[in-house]
Amino acid sequence: MSGAIALLWPTLLAWADVLLLRDYNTRVVVLGATLLGVGAGVVGSFTLLRKRALIGDALSHATLPGIATAFLVGSSLWGDGKSLPILLLGGAISGVLGVGAILMVRRFTRLSEDAALGIVLSVFFGAGVALLGVTQQVGGNAAGLESFIYGKTASMLSSDAWLIAGASAACVLVSLLLFKELALLCFDAGFAASRGYPVGWLDAALMAMVVVITIVGLQAVGLILMIALLVIPPAAARFWTEDLRTMTRIAALLGGLSSFVGAILSASYPKLPSGATIVLVAAAAFVLSALFGMKRGVVLRWLRRRWFLRGIEMEHLLRSVYEVAEHREDDAAPRDRLLALRSWSQPQLRHVIGRAARQGLVRLDSQDAVRLTARGAVEAKRLTRQHRLWELYLITHAEVAPGKVDRGADAIEHVLDPETIHELELLLHDSSAVAPPASPHVIRGTTE
Repeated sequence: MSGAIALLWPTLLAWADVLLLRDYNTRVVVLGATLLGVGAGVVGSFTLLRKRALIGDALSHATLPGIATAFLVGSSLWGDGKSLPILLLGGAISGVLGVGAILMVRRFTRLSEDAALGIVLSVFFGAGVALLGVTQQVGGNAAGLESFIYGKTASMLSSDAWLIAGASAACVLVSLLLFKELALLCFDAGFAASRGYPVGWLDAALMAMVVVITIVGLQAVGLILMIALLVIPPAAARFWTEDLRTMTRIAALLGGLSSFVGAILSASYPKLPSGATIVLVAAAAFVLSALFGMKRGVVLRWLRRRWFLRGIEMEHLLRSVYEVAEHREDDAAPRDRLLALRSWSQPQLRHVIGRAARQGLVRLDSQDAVRLTARGAVEAKRLTRQHRLWELYLITHAEVAPGKVDRGADAIEHVLDPETIHELELLLHDSSAVAPPASPHVIRGTTE
């Protein structure tokens, strides 16, 4: 045992150094990437709800020709084209031009937004790749510009981290100050305009935040993967809540956590590219959220639907027992009569009777017939009355034929609330508190 610990000890020490951020370069890279993820999660929440998620993709691709052009201009004028502020300024200008091109195509042509995005994205990215080829021929110091395509988090400097921190803080601050206005813009831009809100300026502010967070993130994850940080954390947050404030917080948390874990893994295993690792961690968070999210998760929705269907089965059983028993003298419902009322199989009927018996709603007599308990009788009367009130409403007010009304009532009776039942009573002049009205049609399977 001690030998195994001795073998693992160097690995444990290396992991401890990384997790505790003892190395200066690791500390800079991890903190910078984490702050970028937080800012991208906040901004991406609004662009996702505004249905502008792919704007960030087009914008990131549109920065490439600006970066290459800035390198060429910087090399010819100052002899150093790899100054990061100049490159980012060129990328920002090119990105804004790309967004403007998308808006122009949408406004002056009949093309849809996705077509405009595809045209601008491909044209600007193609121009950027062509200009990168020119930089390799003209500028001998052009090596490293491809990091803006794929990202190179490990080369992040403290100045880059401070730039990311400032940009992320500015975007988060603007989002907080304009939260109400941006929320209204995302959910109902037409209503916001009718209330006098400057929708155009709000859209411009949102696009400006996208530009800022995209430009500062190019060095970390690259233009190809930057869109992932703007889309995946907010999309994952949607599975956990339906409140925008909570969604924004969760998106910021998931974005920051994905960037933190991805940067840690990249620092621990140098052959793992940082940008791709960050995106893969974010994708894993999305999959977990999609499966286990508390509001929209697949597993929870499946469980809720299963519970709902099991409740419907129970209600159908109680009403069926009541309807069979009200036509018999001994208040018992034989199994064959229950099978005739519903499209149950023998195993399904046995299963639902067992569940109802365990809940104290029914019991089996010596003849294996089903009888309602006192509590089950109260519930069965309520369900039967609710069902028949809705049947009478459909017959008298919706002109549904009595022979076809039973299944129509089945489709809605399980979601009727007390207020609706009270309205039905007023419409049908039935103020009885307990007793169900007579069935407006012949109930099959209830006669001897």
